[in-house]
Amino acid sequence: MAGLNALEGAALVVGGIYMVVMGLLGRPDSPQQAEMGGLTLVALGLIPLFAARGLLLRRSWSRGPALITQLMALPVAWTLLRAQGALIPAGIVLAAVVVTALVLLLNPATTQALGIRGPRTTPEA
Repeated sequence: MAGLNALEGAALVVGGIYMVVMGLLGRPDSPQQAEMGGLTLVALGLIPLFAARGLLLRRSWSRGPALITQLMALPVAWTLLRAQGALIPAGIVLAAVVVTALVLLLNPATTQALGIRGPRTTPEA
């Protein structure tokens, strides 16, 4: 589960660095837009990387950012699946990773391992 989050974070960081480099050295239509998009991807990639580290260290706070990352990736996977050409296999892979990560993050064993307690019941008067 931590590995899947780290993989997604690394992919975002690598993609962001590529966009920044292409914005600086390539010939994009809008260099500023390419650079800002790249920096945004790098920043977004840090979230699942920090969550992956927290999951490895069994920190309860790490499940929230990991879940948010997966939920944000679902529409991206859907968009890739509806595209044409080489983007469809990428969508299949991303969808498989997202669904697997969500199942693992919501698994009761994960909740227990992270020390997350369920809702507390109050005694009736």
